[in-house]
Amino acid sequence: MKNYKNILYAFTVLVGFAACSDDFVEREPVYSIGSENYFNSETDYYNALVGAYDLLQSTYVNVMLGEIASNNTLCGGESATDVIGFQQIDDMTHTPVNSNLKNIWDWMFAGVNRANYILEFQDKTDFEGKEVIIAETRFLRAYYYFELVKWFGPVPLKETRFELGDETSIPRSPVSDVYGLIESDLQYAINNLEYTAPQIGRVTKGAAQALLGKAYLYQDKFSDAANVLDNLIQFGPYDLVDDYNTIFENAGENGIESVFEVQYTDAEGAGFGCLQCSEGNVAVGFNGIRNYDGPVFDSGFSFNVPTQDVVDEFEAGDLRKDVAILDIEAWANTTGATYGTGYEHTGYFNRKYIARQGDANLGDQNLTNPNNYRAIRFADVLLMAAEAFNRSGIDDTKAQLYLNRVRERAFGDTSHNVTVTGTALTDAIYHERRVELVGEGHHFFDLVRTGRGNQIPGFTSNKNELFPIPIEEIQFSNGNWQQNPGY
Repeated sequence: MKNYKNILYAFTVLVGFAACSDDFVEREPVYSIGSENYFNSETDYYNALVGAYDLLQSTYVNVMLGEIASNNTLCGGESATDVIGFQQIDDMTHTPVNSNLKNIWDWMFAGVNRANYILEFQDKTDFEGKEVIIAETRFLRAYYYFELVKWFGPVPLKETRFELGDETSIPRSPVSDVYGLIESDLQYAINNLEYTAPQIGRVTKGAAQALLGKAYLYQDKFSDAANVLDNLIQFGPYDLVDDYNTIFENAGENGIESVFEVQYTDAEGAGFGCLQCSEGNVAVGFNGIRNYDGPVFDSGFSFNVPTQDVVDEFEAGDLRKDVAILDIEAWANTTGATYGTGYEHTGYFNRKYIARQGDANLGDQNLTNPNNYRAIRFADVLLMAAEAFNRSGIDDTKAQLYLNRVRERAFGDTSHNVTVTGTALTDAIYHERRVELVGEGHHFFDLVRTGRGNQIPGFTSNKNELFPIPIEEIQFSNGNWQQNPGY
């Protein structure tokens, strides 16, 4: 267990360096410090880095809502009022008064601020290998800002710690400026990190290349995306695992296909009054089967249930379908398992991220599940590269090559390889991203960035591409920040 405490401000939110349990450190002491008298040793920088990683664990809500907001899943839960903020996002009726969107805003800015805290004092003390810690810190800042810009669009930008009062003087920076900082941070990380991390769970050069390629893709900088992603594919150490089914099991964590994973553990500490205090993957319990009694799986709260539409998207013979989607009725008929039905029950569950029996849960099994989130997989990198080569017009042959590497594993043969070009190939890549990455939180943003948001029920163009800035932030800015259009 690691505990690193320090008080930070993220705009109007008072944020503490809470206890955290990333895989790469085991540490006991609890203590308080003042900021300006810190960073006097390598250990100080290292502990602060642990604190910056800690906010990654709160991104479970980003992942869940990235699915619920799309046409992949319905919100589910116990009733139409169970986590009303989730229900509103599912129905596209969300407003600036939404505690779950505020969580994303607060927690991602807390991550930015923890990274900025390190970077503000990066020149205070020298030691061998400091550039690695700084590179990881800049990756983390880029990761948190990437989440913020894709959810909220223009956001306040600062490279030192935010302080109370900044909300009235610092504007929301244009999206291009936010991406400019993201690109700069990731280029630094690429130049100063290796493909092998110092400890499991820490950032690598490959993670920085992949996120940079993704940032380019989100800006339609297709040539830039193609270049960085192709370099990663050609020279990085990653590959597809042979058996898709193994990726999402405990034994498959941090494997050869994992470019970047958010590390979770089963440590106690979570509660419904403080979900961000959990060291476990909260989404796993939320996704779980309601009132389940049977083999293999544990029960949960039946949120984020896949739709028939996404189930039907899988082609006949696609081996990924039964890994990604649990057909609970068929499973019950085969195994004798029993289960309850929640709100918006579809008969399907997100099998990638539901609890397995045998997970060593020390606390509430629905809040402390140790299942890592595979934030960037090599299959995603291949599909992003395929899209970049295709949409840039650079090389449809290479786009087919990367797309078909993913499809050959999915079907176990080459007879399902794609041979079309142009816009037909683009559509094939979009289809492949949906079925390969279903349940992993990417689909809403894939639809929006490619102009296909109208496929989402209830979606309003020129509004729902972004989510509203939390009302508290607008109010505290005293007119400095304007709300996103349509809200």
